[in-house]
Amino acid sequence: MNAAKVIAALRAQGWIMATAESCTGGLIAGAVTDVAGSSDVFDRGFVTYSNVAKAEMLGVPPALIEAHGAVSEPVARAMAEGALARSNAQIAVSVTGVAGPGGTASKPEGMVCFGLAMTAGETSVETVRFGPLGRADVRAATVTHALSMILKALNSAT
Repeated sequence: MNAAKVIAALRAQGWIMATAESCTGGLIAGAVTDVAGSSDVFDRGFVTYSNVAKAEMLGVPPALIEAHGAVSEPVARAMAEGALARSNAQIAVSVTGVAGPGGTASKPEGMVCFGLAMTAGETSVETVRFGPLGRADVRAATVTHALSMILKALNSAT
């Protein structure tokens, strides 16, 4: 997925985006801001690696994390909605997952939960199990998938 396509679609829609990232540590924001002119459509990125950061920076309720775990669709939803509420964006994507190595039977390496919030419309969430690809490849696949989600949402919003 080419970040330049996302930037062009944001620009065509007149929208600004934000990110809320855990397992990628800012790689989505980095991919977007690698493209010249991205400042027109990128507002901010939240790197919320710890549960405390998710709560403090994005307003994710600690009880939600305790009930479902940081790697869960409810937390991904709260992260995306928190990024949208705390930015000037019309669309925000969030990611929280197990990049590896390690994981558990219920949350194995390569499991990533995504959230996508927009000022108009319902927040969507999904879980993708990339498998035990290794840390770098799980993170790269997560960036690609997140950018694809944004592009798909922008294309259906037109």
